[in-house]
Amino acid sequence: MTATSALGSPRLASPDLLRSVFRRHAAGVAVITASGDTGPVGFTATSLASVSADPPMLSFGIGTGASSWPAISRAEFVGVHILGEHQEELAATFARSGADRFGAPTAWREGPEGVPVLDGVLAWLVCRVHTRVPAGDHRIVLAEVRLGDPEGAGRPLLYHQGRFNSLRD
Repeated sequence: MTATSALGSPRLASPDLLRSVFRRHAAGVAVITASGDTGPVGFTATSLASVSADPPMLSFGIGTGASSWPAISRAEFVGVHILGEHQEELAATFARSGADRFGAPTAWREGPEGVPVLDGVLAWLVCRVHTRVPAGDHRIVLAEVRLGDPEGAGRPLLYHQGRFNSLRD
């Protein structure tokens, strides 16, 4: 038996292959927000990553076809919110195209640098956008952390196999 046959049949690279593989990768769920020309914008992201401790930097990806992209492409500051398992509905709202993301029942306030800050999250940060790197049909946004609050209560919301999930004990 060869290593290939034990693992299955490899497939050539494609968008479907990438999506299929990353459905098996559990990821934390975040909402990215910014101030736009006509009001606040935001989207659900599972691509959030820590990049550097000194200076403190993070990254996230956003599709150039996303409704939030025009505002994110011009924003000097963004909000990054780590969602708790109690916020599945909020994650779904910010992931849904055409949703009124900042209408009721979303609780939020204008935070530092005019960034929309969501209430009840596990943690939030306000970051200054450092650069936007082209990556296919997306942009990778690198941002430097300016301030935040890591003290929210609860357990993290995860995304796995195309669904929102909670940690098991």
